[in-house]
Amino acid sequence: MSSTTETFEQYLHNFIESDWLSAIHTLLPEIHEVDRNAVQIWFRFYPLSLFRYLQSAEDLEKAVQGFAMLGRYELKDQIDTSHHFLYGHRYWKTVKAAIEAEAVVFENDDIDLAEEIRQLAAMSAEKLKIDVSLVIAIAAVGMMTLNQTGLENFKNAADGIQKPTGLMAKSPDKIVSERSKDDSQGVFGFLKTVNKKYSIIYDEKRNDGRFAITSDQEIAGASALDRSQNWQEKDSRCWEGVIPVECLSASCGTCWIGVIAGQEKLSEVSRRERKQMKVFGYNQPEGERPFMRLSCQAKASGNATIVIPPWNGVFGKKIYQNVQDVELEPATTSARELRKVVSEAAINKAE
Repeated sequence: MSSTTETFEQYLHNFIESDWLSAIHTLLPEIHEVDRNAVQIWFRFYPLSLFRYLQSAEDLEKAVQGFAMLGRYELKDQIDTSHHFLYGHRYWKTVKAAIEAEAVVFENDDIDLAEEIRQLAAMSAEKLKIDVSLVIAIAAVGMMTLNQTGLENFKNAADGIQKPTGLMAKSPDKIVSERSKDDSQGVFGFLKTVNKKYSIIYDEKRNDGRFAITSDQEIAGASALDRSQNWQEKDSRCWEGVIPVECLSASCGTCWIGVIAGQEKLSEVSRRERKQMKVFGYNQPEGERPFMRLSCQAKASGNATIVIPPWNGVFGKKIYQNVQDVELEPATTSARELRKVVSEAAINKAE
């Protein structure tokens, strides 16, 4: 590896998780709305602080078990696919090549992180002949992916890029417009006051990537009623429906989701959900209706577009040290089995 590529990797390594989130926040006004929530969700699906803790663990298997982690949590196993829900995913090949090229010529290690992302996105946009607002998000994702996987793994990944299909094959403005719409309630729908029917869209690349939900119903509960296929064959964490669920009482952290669109149509975050999200470590933003939710707590009053993370765990106390106390009340047998692990993971003090 050349000294230049080492310099670029070291430059990225110098930033902590809060630096990256701050850079994304700075860039948000420049990112097209189609990816504005998606990029913030991605950075919470793959938190740098958790990665570095596991990377430095003397016994990785023990650390993973201690955090009750299930699913695919390592970026190195999904370098080309972790960002499939971003509109910018279609430009990944070009952006990835630009990042690899930047690693070879990089010299200015004093440059602001947001500005480095901005410049790399500009180079990619010029090559693609598109507006830069469409690639800033995927450029940021690419740089963090390199940061967590290393240049050699980054270059050698060959998972392939998913071709845009379904709604994701439309223009970014069309996608934003469609996301804002609710299902029709029929000719006399305006007369309905209860039992209105909506959709939760979990895969915009498929026309059937959605399940029905009744007004004021929890998202996880609605997901569990979808028996259209054997969900556990696709994800061993899924006992009922496409969203992994263990307890339905905010006790296990299994059912966390990112809300790409429609967060304003979900119920406000309860005190319990807010506390438990900190226990789990999912870095839920402030605000009454943030884009990170526990689907067993979020009730819908309209269509919403979500993305389901490929893993779950309980690491808030150890990683972020922002949990004051824990009171877990498992509601199912499987959740009770998790109780001991979850409680221990939540109350452990950082080493």
